[in-house]
Amino acid sequence: MVSVSYTHLDVYTDRVMNFTIRFKERFQLENLGIRDVPNPRVPLLWACDTAWSLATAVSKYRVSSSPPGTTLLSAVLNTTFDGLAGRFRLVNGQLQLSTYEIINIICKGARIVGFWTPESGIFRNLKANDEKGLKQILWPGDIAIAPRGWDVSSTRRPLHITVPSRRGFNELVEVSFSPTTNTSIVTGYCIDVFDMLMKNLPYPVAYQYVPFTDKISNYDPLLDLVYEKKADAIVGDMTISMSRMNKVAFTMPFTDTGLSMIVVLKKDSSGSMWIFLQPMTSAPWITSFAFFFLTGFTVWAIEHRINPEFRGTPWQQFGITFYFAFSTLVFSHKEKLESNLSRFVVTVWVFVLLILTSSYTASLTSMLTVQRLQPTVTSVEDLLRNGDYVGYQSGSTVKYWLEEMGFHKEDLRGYATVQEYAEALQRGSGNEGVSAIVDEVPYLKIFLSKYCEGYTMVGPTYHGLGGFGFAFPIGSPMVHDVSQAIMTPAVQEEMVRIERKWFGDSEICESKINDINSSRLSFSNFGGLFLITCMTSGLALLISLSIFVYQERDKLRAEASRTRSVSLQRLRTWLEHLVCTEHRESGVPHHQEAGRQEYERDGHGSNQLQGDG
Repeated sequence: MVSVSYTHLDVYTDRVMNFTIRFKERFQLENLGIRDVPNPRVPLLWACDTAWSLATAVSKYRVSSSPPGTTLLSAVLNTTFDGLAGRFRLVNGQLQLSTYEIINIICKGARIVGFWTPESGIFRNLKANDEKGLKQILWPGDIAIAPRGWDVSSTRRPLHITVPSRRGFNELVEVSFSPTTNTSIVTGYCIDVFDMLMKNLPYPVAYQYVPFTDKISNYDPLLDLVYEKKADAIVGDMTISMSRMNKVAFTMPFTDTGLSMIVVLKKDSSGSMWIFLQPMTSAPWITSFAFFFLTGFTVWAIEHRINPEFRGTPWQQFGITFYFAFSTLVFSHKEKLESNLSRFVVTVWVFVLLILTSSYTASLTSMLTVQRLQPTVTSVEDLLRNGDYVGYQSGSTVKYWLEEMGFHKEDLRGYATVQEYAEALQRGSGNEGVSAIVDEVPYLKIFLSKYCEGYTMVGPTYHGLGGFGFAFPIGSPMVHDVSQAIMTPAVQEEMVRIERKWFGDSEICESKINDINSSRLSFSNFGGLFLITCMTSGLALLISLSIFVYQERDKLRAEASRTRSVSLQRLRTWLEHLVCTEHRESGVPHHQEAGRQEYERDGHGSNQLQGDG
């Protein structure tokens, strides 16, 4: 260990050497019989300099032998000179040190390895032109090479890793006996993760698993083995908690943290006369109706000037437009289209309708035929309100957390295996069973890997527990190294692979549970189709309007010159001309002609709409 001493020491000048000789002679005269007199240390030199500063202040300022205290103090504070221990100068009443010793502390001893001054920095000795730097630093064991730090050598005694033996949930850790080799074999998710982490440490680690053969449900007694240094670590499904951290040090958790619950799924027999609306959310319904009207308006705007089937009274035109738009839903429209633009718009719209109706039919069929399952309980509040029985893992700290949530002890039932979990859930609270199992997420994943159909994990995750961690003695450097290895991306990917090996693929189980909300069609499913239809209708309207303006430009100019109106009135004249102009060469069926004549007799003829000539 190297430290900086506050001991001040200046260069050994002739003054210091002369003072040392005179000091020893005077000391021996006053203390007869003492021959070995040590050299004066720095505090003695400070005392001499302090006395000299006081004498200098009295002499310089000619202060009497009994001056006022403030005058003498001010004189001493302003005194500066080169003393035995270096430059004497007081700042705020404190002596300003100019040289420091650098001390190498070894066990109970110490040795000076250098000096430091503000002017020159670090030197080996306080001599003129001395070499910079420090003398050789000695480390514990009187070695000159700096130690690498804590290391686990493969040649030393292997670490004794205690592995608990438990009943149930053997996917996490299992201890079995091999009669052929007469040895114990440890396997499981926790074992594979620990082996993988040891391989990813920056130094080799020799270790061996020591099974704890007694089957226990509570791991607290195992902590005493590490605390009393009878074991070097514990590897298993050891939950991190504040109480356990008083005896051991845990690594970062290597599993999901928190509590959740498993409940039974039941058939959803509730029916609704409005189920035909459920295949799609409200957004695609509203958008579809809007595009029905948009398509009908686009076809009417293009066809009414050239197609007599789209003429008549305003109510007749509105009716034929509305009917034509919705008749495309079942492809029963019989009106003949004259313009290629309107035919193009209808073709695109029919294509969109085909996809909409096919998707709607498939979704509705799925809702009517596929069995829908719903959880019997959705939250802890439901369990508390109904007074249901709740299951937990025997010996775990989950019971404590359930009591903290408000459950009574008589409403809690402990189980040890996944089979007992399933049997208790099937019986239910009314038949000496439970309505839900509350446990840590890793245990519930194991349960779902075996009992996927008919059960589901519901409710929020309560982060009251810290997940699984490896336990080491308090102060062990391996805690930091293993935790750092857990956080590396490569190790995280490998842990996912190990989890799938022992727990199965959770995504496969989730896909078997039908979620009615996930099968509903939303606007995002058809956003591209609606965009194509909107662009098609807008482009057709723009082209149709451009053709009309180009063909009728002479009439529009003449009409505008006769009215001599402002821009707003001129625009109104153009629109009336667009709405009421009839194609001269198109024939009018008898019923349409009769409707037109009746319309004109009522005073709403095209001439009146166009204004007086």
